[in-house]
Amino acid sequence: LPFPAYSEKLKEMSMLSLICSCLYQKPHTQTLSHFEGMFPLMFLCYMEVKSLNNRNSGQAFEVILKSPTDLSPDRAQSLTVAAYRKAPSLRDLQKKLDAAEERRRSQEQQVLKQLAEKREHEREVLNKAHEVNNNYSKMAEEKLNHKMEVSKENRTARLSALKQRLREKELHAAEVRRNKEVQSELSG
Repeated sequence: LPFPAYSEKLKEMSMLSLICSCLYQKPHTQTLSHFEGMFPLMFLCYMEVKSLNNRNSGQAFEVILKSPTDLSPDRAQSLTVAAYRKAPSLRDLQKKLDAAEERRRSQEQQVLKQLAEKREHEREVLNKAHEVNNNYSKMAEEKLNHKMEVSKENRTARLSALKQRLREKELHAAEVRRNKEVQSELSG
């Protein structure tokens, strides 16, 4: 804040609130202007507030007013607030605008770079998922083909075994019939 605005703000505040706002929760009706004779504004820079003790019932503070080291009129005082800021020149404003534009571009490029990296990562993940899916499909197809081949081989083996047993039974039945015929001819 510029010096006049700062001093006006200090005049609005109470002296005790200025020293320590935690002493009282409600603002006081007395303002700094009532204490100007006792505490000139320049001495506010030389105040030091020390906390003595903290208790549940309250706090105790010690306010120490330091004396300035040298108040001779020929020496420039450190109490004076710096002069108002000079109005920025057109060149300074242009430099600030250019720097802001450069920051905006840099941030935009960084965001675009992050988006590109994110898209690339998504593509890689999708490609990997597609590859895993294809590999799984191929493996499942190969496994199914193998099972079908094994099943076909087992079926043909069972059919051939069944045909073999049927032939053996037919041969046995034919032999039994022949033996019966031979016996009936011999007995008859």
